[in-house]
Amino acid sequence: MSDKKKRMVIIASYFGGETYGLLGPQMAATVIQENTSYECIVVAVAREDDKTVIKKTLADYFGEERPVMGFSTLSGRQDLFALAKELKDEGAFTILAGPQADVDYIGETGWKDHDHRFKGVSDRFSIAMHGPAEQAIKLLENLDAIKEGAIPGLLCLNADGNIIQSPKRAWDQRFLAKVSWDNIYRVGKEGFEPIKINTGQVLQQIGCPHASEEAWVEIDYPAVLAGKSSSKVRIFLRGCSFCDVAVDKGFYGALDMETVLAQINCLPERADGLKIPFELINENALPSLPRLLVKLRERGVRLSQVNLTLRADWFLKGERWLREALGLAKSMGIRILLSSVGFESFDDRILRNLNKGLNVKTNLRTIQRMRRLKEEFPEEWGYSRRDGAIHGFIHPTPWDTEETWTNIQRRIDRYALTADILPDNSIPLIIHHASGLGDWIREVERKESCRFERLGSIIEWWQDQDLGSD
Repeated sequence: MSDKKKRMVIIASYFGGETYGLLGPQMAATVIQENTSYECIVVAVAREDDKTVIKKTLADYFGEERPVMGFSTLSGRQDLFALAKELKDEGAFTILAGPQADVDYIGETGWKDHDHRFKGVSDRFSIAMHGPAEQAIKLLENLDAIKEGAIPGLLCLNADGNIIQSPKRAWDQRFLAKVSWDNIYRVGKEGFEPIKINTGQVLQQIGCPHASEEAWVEIDYPAVLAGKSSSKVRIFLRGCSFCDVAVDKGFYGALDMETVLAQINCLPERADGLKIPFELINENALPSLPRLLVKLRERGVRLSQVNLTLRADWFLKGERWLREALGLAKSMGIRILLSSVGFESFDDRILRNLNKGLNVKTNLRTIQRMRRLKEEFPEEWGYSRRDGAIHGFIHPTPWDTEETWTNIQRRIDRYALTADILPDNSIPLIIHHASGLGDWIREVERKESCRFERLGSIIEWWQDQDLGSD
């Protein structure tokens, strides 16, 4: 750690025993470290971690100094919201940042008129900041600047207890070129212990192009409302109905090649001198992938593995570029892993309700091509569960019926999806209150005079709903 006098910690959600990097929090810590008088580190906190030990370690770290703490990438964890409130009540200056910071600080639409809705977390944080990390530079020069209300992206309470919000800045690529991968720690027996990162991330695209596709869409009623299964709710969507990132970031676009190359250059090296594997964050990465590999080869940057996260339809459209990239990978000794495809379902009705913009036929064609490429590029190409991939499969959903599950199971068996595609465990549909499906379920509540309970920022669609006025 550096000799800077002021200190800041960013708390982030983590899984115990893992060794992956956290690009968002670690890039934010890098921006703060390089542009303010603060030394800034990331502390990764797992659910099972003892919060009493964490608080003691933080107290030892800050000493007599007032703790300044960011909270980012919290995954909706109630234990971390509670920790933030405890620290704030004990005198820390706490900042909610990262994805959904604004909507989680403000609370769910209409919560003041509906007691069961998520009330937000403005009582648990000193402020919130939505948007690029460099917005914090001015704030950290003078924490009292929040009273002026002129800091981009700032959300805070005024003297009357009402939330005031400043517009966020646009992304500035000058702050997206560098990441310090050695600034992340866990709390151990002797204080903060560094995490050696074995898998990183490289940001090539902000948001998702599918999120730029706006449309009015009809979503089926949940199956739990028996006898009303033919009813639909019309809502306005940007991208997938369940995706809160589509609401949070939309689609900014791709970063320039030099910014991406600079990020890759920051990645740690393994013992063999190769860069650690990294996820290329770009759901439509294939058209530019060959050019990226050529640029890296020209600059003598030696890679081990590139992990891709793609949509099924864009995989099919980009196959010719992928084949070119695999040819380059063969000559460069690189492995390309398709680490995740968002198939989500193998039933067309469910895919329509998720507003994926694709169908079962597209998903199955993608799987066939993935398998064929493994035969052609056995050393350079990975796509299966045994290769380390975890593909998207959302189950259960609110629209599950005997018919939908029969359709899904028939396709699982016919195409042997359990052999290489399906994850060990499916992921239940998560409805964040600010996602498109949040609007959907609130409209169902209004029309049917019913209520679904909330678990913090998540709507518990799977619970039996209470009938009658809320």
